[in-house]
Amino acid sequence: MNENLFETQYDVTKKSKLKKFYEVNKILIFSVILILIIAIASVSFYSETKEKKKILLSDNYLAAKVYLENGDRNKVKNILKTIIFANDSTYSTLSLFLILNENLIVDQGELSNLFDHVLENNKFEKEVKNLIIFKKALFQSNFVSELELLDAVKPLINTETVWKPHALLLLGDYFASKKEYLKAKEFYVQILSLKNLHKELYNHARSQLIFITND
Repeated sequence: MNENLFETQYDVTKKSKLKKFYEVNKILIFSVILILIIAIASVSFYSETKEKKKILLSDNYLAAKVYLENGDRNKVKNILKTIIFANDSTYSTLSLFLILNENLIVDQGELSNLFDHVLENNKFEKEVKNLIIFKKALFQSNFVSELELLDAVKPLINTETVWKPHALLLLGDYFASKKEYLKAKEFYVQILSLKNLHKELYNHARSQLIFITND
């Protein structure tokens, strides 16, 4: 009987403490619950919004390709620029490359600015970012100065990346086209010293070195 009385008193005391804790901290408890609900709802809303944005960009990109087939180049350009400024790492990049490949924008300054915007406003995997940097350098090699081109490819030639031999080849060809053969030779030799080099790149660099030697 004493044991039952003790258990009853213990339960009452425990419930009393819980009730007191609740009374003292009920505002905090409700606040935490509310914050959790808002956080879960926000994450859900963000994910849903992001998915809808992705679908819309995909639809717009496909629409641009249809307009391109129909010859409406101005409309294509406007759609693709809108996608670029939506700052989506996938479709902004695809749109920029399509503009470049189809010569939809001829203004060199505008194209350079679009490259900069894509690089500065999106997050990429290392090699994807390096591809965009290489594409920009390749495009600019037709009109920028030697120093500007060297600066553009610096992130590629100073690190281990699959785009390093491409960047070195670009520089070699750039100087060879200007008949600055000593500079060109320097970059071709660097290419031949690389490990696991693609055969096509090796053959191109080697043939250019032979041409320079015989010229």
